[in-house]
Amino acid sequence: MEGFNYKTILLDQKAHGVWVLTVNRPEALNALNSTVLNEMGEALRQIGEMSYDDARALIITGSGEKAFVAGADIKEINELNEEKATGFAQRGQSIFHELTLLKIPVIAAVNGFALGGGCELALGCDFIYASENAKFGLPEVGLGLIPGFGGTVRMARAVGQRRARELTYTGNMICAAEAMTLGLVNKVFPAGELMAGVMKTVEAILSKAPVAVGAAKVSINQAWDMDVDHAQKNEARIFAELFTTDDVKEGTRAFIEKRKANFQGK
Repeated sequence: MEGFNYKTILLDQKAHGVWVLTVNRPEALNALNSTVLNEMGEALRQIGEMSYDDARALIITGSGEKAFVAGADIKEINELNEEKATGFAQRGQSIFHELTLLKIPVIAAVNGFALGGGCELALGCDFIYASENAKFGLPEVGLGLIPGFGGTVRMARAVGQRRARELTYTGNMICAAEAMTLGLVNKVFPAGELMAGVMKTVEAILSKAPVAVGAAKVSINQAWDMDVDHAQKNEARIFAELFTTDDVKEGTRAFIEKRKANFQGK
């Protein structure tokens, strides 16, 4: 992106308002190291500062045909002590949390191995589409570790505690089809059709009011930390706030007039 020289990621505009962030270390199966995390954090900051005119959706994927992200860089992990490990884990958690805070939808396009930190990256996205050759897993216990970028938290929320325990305790990999059965993955595509499948869903999202999509993301994410009563009150508040936007007026008027709405994201 202009103004920042990325070395380990690519950030491209695939269509108007649709950005693709590609982890680009194919020689290391796109493993996450500090440079990748820092560059990803900068890219997310820049996208987060864009208006709806320039950013409507973000797709995250990996370079090459073998891996989405095969994990964190083991050579870098091997050199950590307790203090540095705390910082490394908190840095990864913070950046992946930025995916939740972005006002636009974030879709993981998992095109191969999504292991360890790669699986955690996918879990940080709003939902996951995968190619049929994708593999998911949290193998950290085989290194004497546990997931450190939010895996023990997000996996349990994605598939339930019992399945999360099994996957985390064994470190076993699962295929895309099993991941979809567990509810971890939304859809599975033939390898050559993954991005087209992602874009079809993105196009459906782009036809809707962007402020409303962002508000729905906020309401769903905030509900995790609330009981049902507070979550519903929060939803009502967000629902009501949307009536201050032009998009509500346009959307309801277009429905009554039986025409396509022209949303402006305002």
